This record gives sequence, structure tokens and C-alpha cells, in this order.
Amino acid sequence: MTALFALATSLLWGLADFGGGLLTRRTPALTVVVVSQSIAVVVLGAVVVATGGWSEAGPQLWFAVAAGLVGPVAMLAFYKALALGPMGVVSPLGSLGVAVPVGVGLVLGERPGMLQFAGILVAVAGVCLAGGPQFRGAPVQRQAIALTLLAAFGFGAVMALIAEASATLTGLFLALFVQRVTNVAAGGLALYASVRRGAPALPADGFPWRSLPALAFVGLADVAANGTYSIAAQHGPVTVAAVLASLYPVVTAVAARGVLRERLRAVQAAGAGLALVGTVLLASG
Repeated sequence: MTALFALATSLLWGLADFGGGLLTRRTPALTVVVVSQSIAVVVLGAVVVATGGWSEAGPQLWFAVAAGLVGPVAMLAFYKALALGPMGVVSPLGSLGVAVPVGVGLVLGERPGMLQFAGILVAVAGVCLAGGPQFRGAPVQRQAIALTLLAAFGFGAVMALIAEASATLTGLFLALFVQRVTNVAAGGLALYASVRRGAPALPADGFPWRSLPALAFVGLADVAANGTYSIAAQHGPVTVAAVLASLYPVVTAVAARGVLRERLRAVQAAGAGLALVGTVLLASG
């Protein structure tokens, strides 16, 4: 069950990241976050009411609130990085967020093995190479890498927090609902502040009604991925769940290759590959 749900997490996150990256090329990233998560709130609210999830309310929901505050920052940074591209580099670097739950384990008393030390070295090398020859001279590339690393830390923090927010399936629905409500509130405030500063909230041609199904998919796929990861972590070793769930960049890269015909420089592809290898080593050490 752990492997099944963790692999489902990779698929859902990978497709959500690809869809979010495409949407932010035409629509402001904050708008994508707020609209997609608002749709998820409506659906999750209905699920919570139908399953009686309110009975699971308790202090553990503060973990969900914290995840909801961190999530929009991570998603915004990641969507902006994906819009800058290339997706095949950005997405694998985003998987380094798995180091956060591993780090939580270290704080709780676990000690890294040789594989984890090797994973740190390999991951750092991947980060350095992923910028390719343009890393020193192109501000856009530096911005994309910085945004991706910020997002990776946020995603890892969300993984660790949401796993602590519930112990039952109905409790998970409630925790995800609270997380998404917090997402929308935080993202909405950020969007309001952005508009006050003069940034557009919508594309030049108005609200992207044609993109509404895609926005719904991104929001629902993302929340479903959080749910499947939590279930995977509850039913088996967290390290196994984290390793398999961290493979989602492969899905994004394959989608970018197949849909966008995106090509990477050899050094960028090598860096992205090393980042993925480092991620696996970190989580499996």
C-alpha cells in the first residue's frame, strides 16, 4: 500500500506541476494558486461534510495551518520557476525538498548513514550543474534556481507538517481542508497586496475561463497528492514513501518533453539527473 500511494503521489504532483507551470505562462502565478486552491476548498469542504470529518478536530490541525501558510509561498516560487524554465531542470531540483522530512528525522534522533552523506554531495553537485553554462551570466537562470530551491524547502516542510496533522482518513480530509483554506487566505492576501502595488491579477484578455478545467485539475491533483503521501507515510516507512513520492519530477520532465518538445543542454540534463540521484540517496540512506 505504501508503494502504491507514494507512486500515485509522484504522478499527481508531476502532472499538477506541469499544468501549473503552463498556466503561469499566461496567468499571474498568484492568481493560479488562489483560483486552483479555491476550487480544491469547495470540493474538500463537501467531502468533509459528507464524511463527518469535523469530529476529528483537535490541536493537530495547527500542523495543517502551518502547512497552509508555507504551501502558497512554495507553490508561487515553483510556478514562477517553471514559467522561467526549462521544466526539465526546475522540476528535478524541486524534488530536493525531500531533505526536509529527512532532516526532521535527524533532529528526532536518527543519524545519517553513508548513503545520506553521499546524497548530500551528489545533490549539491546537481544544483551547481543544473544551471548549465548560463548559470554565471544569465540572471533569469539564477532566479529560476533560487526560486526552485525556496520551493523545494517549502514542499518538504509541507510534507513533514501534513503527515503530523491527522491519524485517520476522515481526519486527513479535515486537515487537507484546513490547509487549503489557509492557502487561499494567505494567497488571497498576497494577491491583494500585489494588485495594490500595480501588478495585474488577470491576463490582458480577462479571466481565463477556458483555463478553468486546467486550474481545477491543478488544485485537485495537488491536494490529492498531499493526501496519498500522508496515507503512504502512515502505512509504511517514511523513507520508502519519501523516495517514491520524490520521483514526481520525472513525470513533469516527461510531460515537458512530450508536450513542449523541450530540449536540455547536456550539462543541465546531467545536473537534473544528479539532483534526482541525490534525492533518492538522501531518503534511502
